Amino acid sequence: MNLVESIDHTNLPKHLAIIMDGNGRWAKQQGFLRAFGHENGTKSVKEIIKTTAKLGIEYLTLYAFSTENWNRPKLEVQALMKILINSLKKELTTLQENNIRLNAIGNLEKLPKTAQKELLDVMEKTKNNTRLTLTLALSYGSREELVNAVKIISDKVKNNIISIDTIDDSIINEHLYTQNLPDVDLLIRTSGEHRISNFLLWQIAYAELYFTNVLWPDFKDQDLYEAIISYQKRERRFGKTSEQIK
Repeated sequence: MNLVESIDHTNLPKHLAIIMDGNGRWAKQQGFLRAFGHENGTKSVKEIIKTTAKLGIEYLTLYAFSTENWNRPKLEVQALMKILINSLKKELTTLQENNIRLNAIGNLEKLPKTAQKELLDVMEKTKNNTRLTLTLALSYGSREELVNAVKIISDKVKNNIISIDTIDDSIINEHLYTQNLPDVDLLIRTSGEHRISNFLLWQIAYAELYFTNVLWPDFKDQDLYEAIISYQKRERRFGKTSEQIK
């Protein structure tokens, strides 16, 4: 059976987020260095982006490089940055042809200057695209994001720009990296790990979580369809009872 035919296109997640895990283990299984896994992981990235756009999902956020990843071996970090730069150069045409806008969140100033330049260039060239907003989380850590938001809001309170009595969810949202993105509806993590790993902690408050044993380089269209079908079988109550939402 073709899984895509089982998908209810009236009940898609508006915002899909993916923790792309397992590149290193995949490479080790093949007898190669970890960088080989990261390189092959880009093939899954390309396929899933195109499929997400075709399905009609509006927002896709990919956890590409965390703040903690800077602690990895220097050669692996260098390889990851090189793959990032090359991918941005190669995939601009794909983004344009599929009407996809590129966005990025995280402490982007920590990225190498060449990566920053390439990233900003592709973001500028795709800014008017409307089919899908693709967000890369780069040098991203949710705790760092929340700490930064608290500092900025505190400074605004101190300078009488914001009243402490007006601080609510919307004020906090406005000071996060994701201020222009809706909350996450479905979060997928590959490779069999069952952790959030400091990713979008505020934004996934009511997200449906889906974990799969598939390593990221092996994650394909059919795996995405399975995750979406699982999502569509769930009842999202947002704190209410089943009777209240019917």
